Amino acid sequence: MSGRLKILVVEPDRMYGRLANSILKNDFDTIVTQSPFDAMEQLGNNTIDILITNYELPGGNGLRLIKRAKQRQNNIEVIMTGQDTAASIIDEAMQLGAIDYFQKPFDYESVKMAIERTKKFVKLNKKLKKAETERENLSKELEEQSGGFDIISQSPEMDKVKKMMKMVAQSRDTSVIITGESGAGKELVARGIHNMSERHDHHFGAVNMSAISETLFESEFFGHIKGSFTGAIADRAGWFEVANNGTLFLDEIGDMPMSLQIKMLRVLEDRKFIKVGSQKEQSFDVRLLAATNKDIEEMKNGKAFRVDLFHRIGTFEIFIPPLRERKDDISLLLHFFMKKFANKMRRKISKIDKETLKKLKNYPFPGNVRELRNIVERAVILCEGDTLGTEHFPNIVDQTSAPVIPDELYNLEEIEKMVIKKALERCQYNKTQAAKLLNINWNALHRRLDKYGIQVS
Repeated sequence: MSGRLKILVVEPDRMYGRLANSILKNDFDTIVTQSPFDAMEQLGNNTIDILITNYELPGGNGLRLIKRAKQRQNNIEVIMTGQDTAASIIDEAMQLGAIDYFQKPFDYESVKMAIERTKKFVKLNKKLKKAETERENLSKELEEQSGGFDIISQSPEMDKVKKMMKMVAQSRDTSVIITGESGAGKELVARGIHNMSERHDHHFGAVNMSAISETLFESEFFGHIKGSFTGAIADRAGWFEVANNGTLFLDEIGDMPMSLQIKMLRVLEDRKFIKVGSQKEQSFDVRLLAATNKDIEEMKNGKAFRVDLFHRIGTFEIFIPPLRERKDDISLLLHFFMKKFANKMRRKISKIDKETLKKLKNYPFPGNVRELRNIVERAVILCEGDTLGTEHFPNIVDQTSAPVIPDELYNLEEIEKMVIKKALERCQYNKTQAAKLLNINWNALHRRLDKYGIQVS
């Protein structure tokens, strides 16, 4: 390959076409055509960096060609030319992705200069496309290694969970209730079922039912039309419409008020809904997955949850054991999150010392995988070398031996203060970068600096 930019010129005027070729061919790989038909044929056979097209074309116009060219090769850059072209047409060309416009008659040297200005953007697009391809290949490789879903585990307990996921995913419509403690990974299991099912090409919608009030229920799930109530400034699709033909995941289903349970049962039985402000009935087809950290047996007794709704959403049950009951996964998860956050923060951390690993394996992790993830992220911030040690997990108490953490660090505020100071040191006291590292906004960091009396010049 020459490494030069490839230019496609679409010019019905033979004189302009010959002129373009003579001026551009020395610096660029140039193809000159006269019609949209020939241009599309070239786009089908060649990767084009820049398209230069006249507005007036035989059998069409430049705007239509720009649309089709962008559909064929979405990274292509476009320059449009024309004679006495209306401003509205030029604006539309720019909205379609054209980067420049030249009024005829023009000097092709000016066009050449415009191409040179565009060259860096073309190169950047190529780099981004290459990076995206590499990322997709890596994601595919990771997906294959994890059995089609991103669950990091090696314990027999989670092997059982993954086996049940694969089994139920083969059924298109079977509803599933996923149970387990907070932070155990219920949504991850739901997404895994969706990704392995025949609905995987359609939308996966996740709704936290504890955040849905009775007044919001119909608008959230059914949608509304413009003007149906104060503040309805546009039509809005509800979850049943958004997730149609896909999967709808109802998280914290056990926190759903009884009044909403009745509405949910009715719509699930009918498989139809009416948008707020409309009279038109719409059908939907979704795979329903639900999750709760409530006691499943209590839910079945009907005191706080309708038995008929429970049976509607809980045809198949998957229980995720807490992390303390699958200790084989702790080491694997620790190393996974260590590498993830070390890469994210550009740190050369590659090890966890044996004593720390032993202590962490004996820690009960009341917050499950979510807690483990958070403490590893904090530890990576605190670590100044290449190895995570006990001192980087100041809020983890060894349940079987004398504490090795200074007493003052059992205070959560002292822990937060120390983490903030470490982040500031790591970022050379740049508050914007420190806030980004801590995953909080600048205002939140500023409030904490005032609270703890931390002075930053």
